[in-house]
Amino acid sequence: MLSIEPLGPELKSGDLKQMEPVCMTRQGAVRGRMDDAGVASFLGIPYAAPPFGPRRFRAPAPPAPWQGVREAHAHGPTAPRVPYAPPFDALIPEDLGRDGEDCLNLSVWTPEPGPNGGLPVMVWLHGGAFSNGSGSASAYDGRAFARDGVVCVTVNYRLGTDGFLSLEGAPDNRGLLDQIAALEWVRENIASFGGSPDRVTVFGESAGAMSIGVLLGTEPARGLFRRAVLQSGGAHHFLRPRSARLIAAHLAERLGVAATAEAFAALPLATLLGAQAELRAEIGRRPDPELWGDAALNAMPFEPVAPGLALPGPDCGVELLVGSNREENRLFMVPTGRMDTITDERLRLAATAYGLDPDRALAVYRAGREQASAGELLDAVATDWFYRIPALRLAEAVPGSHVYEFAWRSPQFDGELGACHASELGFVFDNLHDPTYLPMLGSHPPQALADTVHGAWVAFAETGDPGWPAYGPAGRTTMIFADESGPVDDPRPAERALWEGVR
Repeated sequence: MLSIEPLGPELKSGDLKQMEPVCMTRQGAVRGRMDDAGVASFLGIPYAAPPFGPRRFRAPAPPAPWQGVREAHAHGPTAPRVPYAPPFDALIPEDLGRDGEDCLNLSVWTPEPGPNGGLPVMVWLHGGAFSNGSGSASAYDGRAFARDGVVCVTVNYRLGTDGFLSLEGAPDNRGLLDQIAALEWVRENIASFGGSPDRVTVFGESAGAMSIGVLLGTEPARGLFRRAVLQSGGAHHFLRPRSARLIAAHLAERLGVAATAEAFAALPLATLLGAQAELRAEIGRRPDPELWGDAALNAMPFEPVAPGLALPGPDCGVELLVGSNREENRLFMVPTGRMDTITDERLRLAATAYGLDPDRALAVYRAGREQASAGELLDAVATDWFYRIPALRLAEAVPGSHVYEFAWRSPQFDGELGACHASELGFVFDNLHDPTYLPMLGSHPPQALADTVHGAWVAFAETGDPGWPAYGPAGRTTMIFADESGPVDDPRPAERALWEGVR
């Protein structure tokens, strides 16, 4: 329950001696907690009003102010959603049991609670296919960044139907509007927590990175961040308006209502969430472009809506660190057993659907993987289409960008899980001890690699240089993160070249 106490003279904003420091925001004072390492956390701070009741399916509104001191000792409610289906519920970080209407909140970790710190700031946008996830998962605890001199902010935003379904009578991309509102909150308030509003880096993984890819070309987001880190996502992930309308019509038909904000707001939330999960499952079973449009290839019906690909230009004003994991698609193939069921025919159909000439493309992919099965080749092709090539297109569009590839292979599933989607997260947050990472990373992931990866992210936030040369046509330098990390010039160039003019 929300606790607000009077602000007395003994609670002075920014007093570093307190074990429960108080910082000021535009809405009121918040009290955090200082740990033994000198990191202060302020959890569950609202950055926008609850998006329910009369605000349902609307753009985010400012949060209500409060008098006195608001306790910020616990994470706030998370966006309503259906949990991941097995086996992903045990593999991907999630914060369950906290769903609630006041879900537009964020948390801050800082080593310098109080004004005039001038520290770099990193704002985390979580992944989850725009339908799952939360910024308050313990896996995303920001204290390692604060320990290393960075103010870390993690954000909850609307998901699924509430965040991304295109409905008549409602603005599109409400989840992105939430993210923009959170970044505006950071600009207005982060100086009180020791951060500099002029040194903001937004970073995200999967849907979080895909969100950033769209925000880079969104005018209201311009100037809200100086740098961006996109992990396993780029600017290619969106629904064109026709596809968005198809999906909304299918979901409305399933629910027996009109595809309007008013009709959807009248439905019980449990009914809506159940139908939403069934829709995602149906797209996976029947990936027909006539039925689902753009979503047929990636089974994500709740993506941002955009008229087409809009890569940022050299004048976007944002420095980029972008990359992907070497075997992203194994997350979706190995735990489910699909890896061993892929036939050569299914492999050829997939390559064709992705826009490749299957004869030429599969010959190139096989040349670098002589003993690979059809499933392993499909992982390589799908990883490039979904993750690697969009990252490279962003780097090519913004000169001076830095590129990485995470290649450390997890020992889980008898070593078959490999360098899969989301396997870099524990290393980025230097949080390998968190038990939610155990199913994906095993019991002994290398701390030395976490030191390297996390250190690169901190260095980029501080200086714009993560520690290796920028990517460009003259030198496509890519940092490979593995047991032995180091830069490589243009890894797998023949496979990259296949996608010219395709992706």
